[in-house]
Amino acid sequence: MSFLVKDKEFYLKILKLGLPISLQQVITVGVNMMDTIMLGQLDEVALSASSMAVQVHNLFHFMSMGMSMGASVLIARYFGAKEEKSLKKTLALMYRFCFILATLFTLGVGLFPGQIMQLLTGEPDVVAEGVRYLNWALACFILYGLTTCTTHVLRNLGKMHIPLYTSIGAFFINIGANYIFIFGKFGAPAMGIAGAALGTLISRIFEFSMICGYFFLKEDKLRFRPADIIRTRCGDLLSEYVRISVPVMISDTLLGIGNSVTTSIVGHVNKTFMSAYTITTVTQQIGTVFTAGLGQAALIITGNTLGEGKREEAQKQGYTLLIVAIGIGIAAGALIVAIAPPVVGYYKITPETYATAIELMDAVGIITIFMMTGSILTKGVLRGGGDTRFLMVADIVFLWCVSVPLGYLASQVFHWPPFWILFCLRIDHLLKSIICTFRLRSGKWMKKIRS
Repeated sequence: MSFLVKDKEFYLKILKLGLPISLQQVITVGVNMMDTIMLGQLDEVALSASSMAVQVHNLFHFMSMGMSMGASVLIARYFGAKEEKSLKKTLALMYRFCFILATLFTLGVGLFPGQIMQLLTGEPDVVAEGVRYLNWALACFILYGLTTCTTHVLRNLGKMHIPLYTSIGAFFINIGANYIFIFGKFGAPAMGIAGAALGTLISRIFEFSMICGYFFLKEDKLRFRPADIIRTRCGDLLSEYVRISVPVMISDTLLGIGNSVTTSIVGHVNKTFMSAYTITTVTQQIGTVFTAGLGQAALIITGNTLGEGKREEAQKQGYTLLIVAIGIGIAAGALIVAIAPPVVGYYKITPETYATAIELMDAVGIITIFMMTGSILTKGVLRGGGDTRFLMVADIVFLWCVSVPLGYLASQVFHWPPFWILFCLRIDHLLKSIICTFRLRSGKWMKKIRS
């Protein structure tokens, strides 16, 4: 085991960086789960419609995450090398791209909500309810985009507690607003699925105010202010930003689109499978909450280490993080299988939907192991090393050339059991975890970044 890191400080740093991010992810999953549970008390149409409509926001989530994570590669490297000028140029570019992306989504969803929902499902009643959700949550794009970008900056600065405390507050605000507006409590109108969207919007406003307000008005390490977004001259860094960040945004965007295509495939099976998949989608996030924290910690640590010029140490850290990810993946998969019966049993669903959801949970338990392993390498170690172009190709090949066509054939042509349909739709995680392990061993993932 000589290839593993033995320094206790390394593991403490993983906990210090990763635990707050993971806790924040747990809270996010909790909000999504409460949304689903509350809407599940109405009927399966509202439950399915919210799941389909949220896929549009998930696509934006993946794109904004990809953009900010791509910037994080540069931020971590420049922070480790103490290059403040390049760091501020990176921030200015990131926020400019964020404004453009959020504006495009706001216009697209605002003008064509019905057409977008029809791409995800062929059920007219589900489409109608989904349009209501999209219209009420339209302002979330710009709020969430800016909040996501700023959250990644604060994490790189070691101030993970700000986003964490904000998420805790947003959790209770979202639950309270959902309860009031979904069911019409305390004199408010019973808005159903529109109430869930309104609750989400209120919590997004709170997150934006706290996180962006702190960074742009009070943060004193970088002192990056709103005016810097416009006045910072960063043309000399644009090519490097594009080289590193654009492949990350493309990878995460294609992942988001792939998830939407997956949802579309699921939505065209039948209502039973769609409702079961909705329940499974929320629950399987429990197995990946630590991926966000560990992946971000891996990216920051790897970027800082390489910024200091320590390549051999970065290689050891990569191996160590891989072993840790495998262990967490096995534990998370076992947890999902164990909690499946009580979680699924809570929903007001038919016996057929219950049986299908339990079968899907078994598939999720296995997939989670490879999802965890692959994510730590693709979203953490290899990405932190600047190997973003290789990861983009891997995402394109395994998602679009294997998972999507195989999942379509399994569900629409061969009509395989639910377990195998979901396994085929997620088989890219297995393949990426294998190839990225070999990439880690090669050492070719450690790229030089210009300042």
